[in-house]
Amino acid sequence: MKLVVPKETREGELRVAVVPDLVGKLSALGLEVIVESGAGEESGAPDSLYVAAGATIAKNITTALKAADIVASVRPLEPKDAKKLKPGAVTVSFLAPSTDGKQIRALAAAGATSLSFELVPRISRAQSMDALTSQALCAGYRAALVGAELLPKFFPLLMTAAGTVQPANVVVLGAGVAGLQAIATAKRLGARVSAYDVRPASADEVRSMGATFITLDLEALDGGGGYAKEMTEERAARQRELLTPHISKADVLITTAAVPGRRAPMLVTADMVKTMQAGSVIVDLAAETGGNVEGSEAGEIVAVEVEGGFIWQWGGKDVPSQLAVHASRLYSANVHSLLSLFVKNGEGAPDLEDEIIDGCAVVLLGDIRKEVA
Repeated sequence: MKLVVPKETREGELRVAVVPDLVGKLSALGLEVIVESGAGEESGAPDSLYVAAGATIAKNITTALKAADIVASVRPLEPKDAKKLKPGAVTVSFLAPSTDGKQIRALAAAGATSLSFELVPRISRAQSMDALTSQALCAGYRAALVGAELLPKFFPLLMTAAGTVQPANVVVLGAGVAGLQAIATAKRLGARVSAYDVRPASADEVRSMGATFITLDLEALDGGGGYAKEMTEERAARQRELLTPHISKADVLITTAAVPGRRAPMLVTADMVKTMQAGSVIVDLAAETGGNVEGSEAGEIVAVEVEGGFIWQWGGKDVPSQLAVHASRLYSANVHSLLSLFVKNGEGAPDLEDEIIDGCAVVLLGDIRKEVA
């Protein structure tokens, strides 16, 4: 079976679906790995490393896609590329039914089977395939670094002959994988960190990272599977009211909250932002899905004028790609684990009797199985 790895075409996407270190493992499954020329350059993997690992370099991606049995990419294939696939070809990528309807319909028209990393069930057996988690790890780490870089203060406590510098106050909203990694990184940089999440189980996780958990007098919202569920507007308004005093004291506010397949919840209004001190920083990792903070713009730093100066509001865009080397390495491991479910000795096809495949198969032999926007 031929596994084709095309170069990512979306602007800002620097990752690659398979790194050279994983070629050997994929070959051990009986796959012939074919990589489009230049696919790994932005991730520190030139063509020469793929060749040394046993992969073939494709100069003509159209020819490669027409012969592909499996296509591994980070973003879904664009319709013009999906049309090149032969019936029965399998694609693995991020693929969100709520936003990638055009790509999904093109894959279905080609008679493909398409597996989405967004929909891999969060069960123990699927942990090694959980690309949402591996990439959130990268995003959370990057968020803390962005906050430290933009903040015109030190993060740690410093005691010097010229006086004592107090540590920065960092507040993290959302204590999933990205939030916990942001907490851990900010703590390592020496900041004083507090965090909030609607899920009660997250309190112990936050404290285990050395941070303070913000307790609000509100009911829990645990949606199961490690995710939070959506809240009513009445509860959201009360939550914003109770969070405002904590946010107003933050030097850096990092927001990471998301509900899979839906718009990011609005946690912080423009009025709440303006309670922060001039020079403070907001890092909104959810900016690409609408933002947790009112006024966030994906890929932009917005200057919010307040008394005494400005607050800098950073909207995340393609955040894992900003750590393309390690993000690609982690994602490649996810790809290998998912393919290992159904490829044995160079043969096999996705089997819906496996609950992981059943959960993440958006298209099966041209049949769209999920509700698509």
